[in-house]
Amino acid sequence: MAEVQLDGPLDLTAGDIEMDPIDVDAGELENGAEEDDGDVMEEEATAPRVLFIDYLKSPIVEIVVGSGEDQTFLTVHQGLLMRSPYLADRCSRFSEDATFAWLTIACAHKERRIELGEYDIDPVGCLLQYLYTGEYFPRKLNEGRLEDDPSAPAVDDSGEQLLKHARVYTLADKLGLDELKALAHSKIHRINSNAKGEIAYARFVYANTPREDTTIRKPVAAFWAHRSHVLRHEAEDEFRKMCLEFPQFGFDVLSLVLDAKEKSREKEHPGERSSRKRIRQSQG
Repeated sequence: MAEVQLDGPLDLTAGDIEMDPIDVDAGELENGAEEDDGDVMEEEATAPRVLFIDYLKSPIVEIVVGSGEDQTFLTVHQGLLMRSPYLADRCSRFSEDATFAWLTIACAHKERRIELGEYDIDPVGCLLQYLYTGEYFPRKLNEGRLEDDPSAPAVDDSGEQLLKHARVYTLADKLGLDELKALAHSKIHRINSNAKGEIAYARFVYANTPREDTTIRKPVAAFWAHRSHVLRHEAEDEFRKMCLEFPQFGFDVLSLVLDAKEKSREKEHPGERSSRKRIRQSQG
């Protein structure tokens, strides 16, 4: 059974969340606001804080990751899962009677379960670490780099480091966790990789993200559009296979190359518009 480790102790203060108070203009209350409305506003403004310990008091949910022999069972507090619209919806289907009746503990254990069979243990582990601590390993440092990972090579020549964060990105997208998506995407651009690793990453992105997700797709296409020398000397065969496997990738790269050439021509010859006429066949 795989084991998920949290990096470092939990920060029980950093996890506290306060409800945003409603900003009420005192002048509005003096100039005609009804007393009942004011009482409601005051009640909402003084809503109790939600502390990290409150999450730990919430019921336990079992997360099933993978399938077959690779299946792993994890446990997490339901309060943290409620941050995800997808997981919140799944939790809303649990039977409260089965949760709190001590005579039906076995039933509760079976019912309070969410299956993520299509995902590997690593991205789900990163997800849980993020839910509990607000980050996942390797963390972003103030110097604009990631903390050292002794198990990873200095240069990602297989794409595994890139794919680690790409898998977190796609999982966060499914779960509706936009902040985790942004965090994973920012880490992708801090990985030092070579052409082989970048091709593996590009293949995953175009196989697992929708066409309209330009946030992650456009940088991939831009990388290859601006590195023709890399294509020729390091990854020409892999690049050709990638274009045949994912025609949209080839189109995106070509579009950026043509856009760059067009801008360069406009810069060199401002105001000039290129045109090309078809040569007429002689009628004689």
